[in-house]
Amino acid sequence: MQDYHLLIFVKNPVAGTVKTRIARTAGKERAVEVYRHLLAYTQQITRDLPHGGPVWKRIVYYGDFINSTDGWNGYEKKQQTGIDLGERMLNAFTEQFAAGASRVIIIGSDCLAIRPDHLKQAFRALDTVDVVIGPATDGGYYLLGMNRLHPFLFQDKPWSQPELLDQTLNELKQNNLTDTLLEELTDIDEWDDYVRQSGVTA
Repeated sequence: MQDYHLLIFVKNPVAGTVKTRIARTAGKERAVEVYRHLLAYTQQITRDLPHGGPVWKRIVYYGDFINSTDGWNGYEKKQQTGIDLGERMLNAFTEQFAAGASRVIIIGSDCLAIRPDHLKQAFRALDTVDVVIGPATDGGYYLLGMNRLHPFLFQDKPWSQPELLDQTLNELKQNNLTDTLLEELTDIDEWDDYVRQSGVTA
């Protein structure tokens, strides 16, 4: 039996700490409302993943503090550790492979376009390639998965910069690793992104 581990990186919806670019346009309270929507959507698409076949584990990694009374009830909960995003992701992947995972995929909580099929497709892809990536329209990615640990993917990367995906793909080639790309999707980083994808009135 294969162990498929889905990692979800989140923050708690606290004003002034989430969706700061949206807050600059729409205000801190509206930014919290947006992030609560994103969290609820991410919970919805990850809660009903298949229980047959491989063993699916869902682990929520909090960037600030573990909340025992939020909507992630029923998920395993852990604290992110590390100085920057790369180190935090590396530590999470390392922990899950050490726990017996054969496939590990990570997503954030910033995308209203991601669907359960993207997650299933990503895990299936790891049967035939080393790394799977869900590219984002801003030059980064909304999903990263692998079937064994490759620490270089988390080290010395231009996080939140438009060259992240290209640099990652180049390093995969340099290390003779195979990869596949999922459908390109848009993360919700700006107020206009949210208006376009959610249908709310600006």
